Amino acid sequence: MFKLKDILILVGVNMIYACTGICTKMAAQQEQFSWPYLLWFGGAVAIIGVFAILWQQVLRRIDLGTAYMFKGTTLIFTMLIAALLFGESITIPNIIGSVIIITGITILSRA
Repeated sequence: MFKLKDILILVGVNMIYACTGICTKMAAQQEQFSWPYLLWFGGAVAIIGVFAILWQQVLRRIDLGTAYMFKGTTLIFTMLIAALLFGESITIPNIIGSVIIITGITILSRA
């Protein structure tokens, strides 16, 4: 069985990964290969690098099957970030999908 602390760390690492969406969306709004574009794109690459290091640390504490199961939370965080920062709407299908993801994680984590 895993500890709540480990799960919170795992969710936090997935939140960090979801932040790549901010950088890539901001990069997409810039002129291609301009300095702002390169900075935002570089930020996305840096976040992915930090995520890769943290992911390895997570895998030291939690088995791969459990850790990978929680990757679905990244989609939920990305949706929430898009709504909060970019004013994108959250639709009924988005909510249904999020509930399915959370239900699946809950069922699998109890097994």
